[in-house]
Amino acid sequence: MTNTAIRPFRIDIPQAEIDELRARLAHARLPHVVPGTEDDWGRGIAPGYLAELAEYWRDGFDWRVQEAKLNAYDQFVTESDGQAIHFFHVRSAEVGAVPLLITHGYPGSVVEFLELIGPLTDPVAYGGDSADAFHVVIPSLPGFGFSTPLASTGWELARTTDAFAELMTRLGYEKFVAQGGDVGAGVTGRLAAVYPERVIATHVNSDRGTLGLVGEQLPMPDGLTDEELAAIKEAQVRWSDQKGYLVLQTTQPNAIAAALTDSPIAQLAWIAEKFQVWTDPARTGGEAVDRDVLLTNISIYWFTRSGASAAQFLWETAHSGMDWVMPSGVPQGWAVFNTSPLMRRVMNPGGSIEHFTEYAEGGHFAALETPRLFLEDVRTFFRAHRG
Repeated sequence: MTNTAIRPFRIDIPQAEIDELRARLAHARLPHVVPGTEDDWGRGIAPGYLAELAEYWRDGFDWRVQEAKLNAYDQFVTESDGQAIHFFHVRSAEVGAVPLLITHGYPGSVVEFLELIGPLTDPVAYGGDSADAFHVVIPSLPGFGFSTPLASTGWELARTTDAFAELMTRLGYEKFVAQGGDVGAGVTGRLAAVYPERVIATHVNSDRGTLGLVGEQLPMPDGLTDEELAAIKEAQVRWSDQKGYLVLQTTQPNAIAAALTDSPIAQLAWIAEKFQVWTDPARTGGEAVDRDVLLTNISIYWFTRSGASAAQFLWETAHSGMDWVMPSGVPQGWAVFNTSPLMRRVMNPGGSIEHFTEYAEGGHFAALETPRLFLEDVRTFFRAHRG
């Protein structure tokens, strides 16, 4: 029988596990670098960057400091359909606050939204308007972070959507708004399609990398010029060069799952590469996401063995036969970061999306890269849809 109780949760990684991580990093076997490829990102993560980041993870990164930041906010765990679901739940003191469910994607976690909890729940304290207040719920996807280990097979996008709807019911939120990007965008869109009587409005964030999915997961728009078709083709090629991680995890996840569980260097390279390649290209050579935040995210994957279970989640979703995009009459808003002139043609061809905002800055991890823009876009859209 499923235990529907909501129990307080606090992150407390045993010191022995932290010491073991450092020991593994100290004795890691890095590959022999082919001369001339030290800073080459064309083959995946650059070997020089990986070695530097691994050294900082071992000697410069302080997990306890980051753990305390996470534990500064109320966390809970409940059981849904046999699966442990971990989540942040922070209520606003404002009378008119609206429940907001935020869902992360891959290879992210609840860490992406940590610094936004304050401005969302207590906007006045951060120079905002009390009318923009939210009660915030940020769950970890099943198999990700502290929603582990996976209790059974079959945990994918559709089942997760139902579990998160049930979570909002248990918290007393009959109606709510939802936000998400990447996998979180799939959950958010599906919530609106399956539970339109409960979801007031949805907001998703995306970036120009979505163009690579045209012809694969998204339809090809009509009436494109030769120049636009060439741009789509270029995006498709770029995505083809970057999606090896997804092909492997959605077809044969077990070997990479073992590597990500046993080797912190493998887990570091697997995730850090995406945070570099998918972030704002204007920051090439630098880091668009704070290094300690990046390593907090990766450390959570390491300590909870989420590299393996997240791979299983992606495999289950790919084999579920479900559609990623489902129609819904629920009002929806989009925020596109690092945009392209083609994004509007692809994502909003008929102009039916009432709020479609485009930004030159940012990238895939918008809440971390450009938190001010992300926050203001969420506030602006939901002002018209607060129940």
